[in-house]
Amino acid sequence: MRRHLNTLYVSTENSWLHKEGENVVVKIDGTERGRVPLHLLGGIVCFGALGVSPALMGHCAELGVRISFMARNGRFLARVEGPVSGNVLLRRSQYRSTDDPEATAALARNMIMGKTLNQRTVLRRMLRDHGARMREEARACVEDAARRLGDVARRATRPALVDELRGLEGEAARVYYASFGNLVRRDDSVFAFPSRSRRPPLDPMNSLLSFLYALLVHDCRSALETTGLDPAVGFLHRERPGRPSLALDLMEELRPVLADRVALSLVNRRQLGPGDFDTALSGAVSLADDARKAVLTAYQERKRTELTHPFLKEKTTLGLVPFVQASLLARCLRNDLDGYPPFVWR
Repeated sequence: MRRHLNTLYVSTENSWLHKEGENVVVKIDGTERGRVPLHLLGGIVCFGALGVSPALMGHCAELGVRISFMARNGRFLARVEGPVSGNVLLRRSQYRSTDDPEATAALARNMIMGKTLNQRTVLRRMLRDHGARMREEARACVEDAARRLGDVARRATRPALVDELRGLEGEAARVYYASFGNLVRRDDSVFAFPSRSRRPPLDPMNSLLSFLYALLVHDCRSALETTGLDPAVGFLHRERPGRPSLALDLMEELRPVLADRVALSLVNRRQLGPGDFDTALSGAVSLADDARKAVLTAYQERKRTELTHPFLKEKTTLGLVPFVQASLLARCLRNDLDGYPPFVWR
């Protein structure tokens, strides 16, 4: 099993990252603020305006430590990495599968089932832990959404074309997000969740979700590239220039577990407040600098959660699940497995 490596997130404006021996050193205004051994890192993620020395970029490329550059709101800008180590035979199998409607539908079906069942688990856990204190109307809405998500998962098992399966995925998303606002256990109207909005997010809850999804896409893309798969060629998401379609595929079943739960915990535990968000003239809402650090800390802690993988029956952490799922997908494409086993959270 792959060892759990850390990700270094740097979000302070005007930071400077450079190499000293086998360490990455973070300086702010000429003062050292942090030092991390490179052998402990799987990646470095930089937010906003900061600099990285050429020597550090080159050494990270040699070690396989990817450096990603994000806008302050988490939008991907660029990445620096070494030579692509993809297995050409594996990638050819991947490309052949995407050209085969039946193989594409089989993979998309299992991904949708995993995502939908995990969304249902998020709702059921909220009902189990806090249902007795929910308003009757809200509880009924969540119960109905959980039932409907189970129905979508059952319908996804039937033979269907990939476009029909995408329609089921869209239906599940509408049902889930329509009930998501009832999971926010705060009377503060600032954190109301009327609907899912992105590009740009128009309220704090959507801003928080979008930021966490950007982090998760980064992790899924790294997992796929490490496994040797092409993150741009997916099965559930259509291919578009510059779009990491397979990373988005892999992210779908992990969103409820790794991102949505973190967002709800931060808000419901009052670790974030109205003052932790900035609103631009355009109406776009983004995390303030200090809040971004709190979210990154919570996300890293969530990734350290230990569990038994439902398919492999081995102990692992949530942070390693993207790598495990990427490996299972590769085994499926090599015909070592009869089908792709999605990650289903218990």
